[in-house]
Amino acid sequence: MKAATVPGLIVRSQSGFFTVQTDQGEAVCHLRGRLKRAAVGDKNLAVVGDRVRVSLHSGNSGWIEEIEPRRCALLRTAPTPQGEIRQTLLANPDQLALVFACSQPAPRMRMLDRFLIICEKQGISPLIVANKIDLVDQEHARQLFDRYAALGYDVLYTSAVRGDHVDQLRQRLAGKISGLTGPSGAGKTSLLNLVRPGLGLEVGGISHATRRGKHTTVVRQLFPLPEGGYVADLPGLRSLALWDIQPHELDGYFPEMRGLVAACQFNNCTHRGEPGCAVRAAVDGNKIHPARYESYLRLRAGETDD
Repeated sequence: MKAATVPGLIVRSQSGFFTVQTDQGEAVCHLRGRLKRAAVGDKNLAVVGDRVRVSLHSGNSGWIEEIEPRRCALLRTAPTPQGEIRQTLLANPDQLALVFACSQPAPRMRMLDRFLIICEKQGISPLIVANKIDLVDQEHARQLFDRYAALGYDVLYTSAVRGDHVDQLRQRLAGKISGLTGPSGAGKTSLLNLVRPGLGLEVGGISHATRRGKHTTVVRQLFPLPEGGYVADLPGLRSLALWDIQPHELDGYFPEMRGLVAACQFNNCTHRGEPGCAVRAAVDGNKIHPARYESYLRLRAGETDD
């Protein structure tokens, strides 16, 4: 007889143990062997954010019997001795808060562009969080990030040191499943400690050797918010490769370009130097930010630096 199951959400994953939130409380679960056998070697079989069905037992334990199809996911490629593998960082987020420092470390705008492409492809709402505004003047911060607001992306300027606009960030996270992600050292964990006081998550500093952030987030976990919803403090990233996106698709993930492509003289236009290129004309007419155009060209050429 098939075991009775209840729906749940994976809120924590560590060493083969999955904490699942159900209407009856939290349960620490294992994956059924048949699920693992059906997906041998798939390390992304069950991750934080997955919707599952579990059979519950005494002692707040249970078994994950089913994993529902994912609506979307935050993916990255990770190097291994056997080559690069796909890694799922968070399943089914409603939004991603993309936290970038205005300084210390310097913002890596091409990495932000990569994140936005991933959000566009996956159908995830992005919220750009320009943190550490206490380290720069307002004009400089807006010079960096207002180009994204002009494209329709939401941009929030914050300071974890002074607490600037943390209340607004808390409101934006309420009622949603969100991930805080971005480069190492941008201040994600510091912001989360302010958004949900009492967490006491470890905060890393900046490596003096590399001038980049140190990794501090090691356990995948969704933290419940008092206002409703969950937020994940995702590992700080030092690189971000695009996954399963072809070069000729890229212009479709740049909002300022995709409406112009049909007006190009050639339907296979690469937007570099072809005659009659509507994208290039928009760049020349200051309708596309030159840094965004440069980012597009580098991504199209397959460059992996951020």
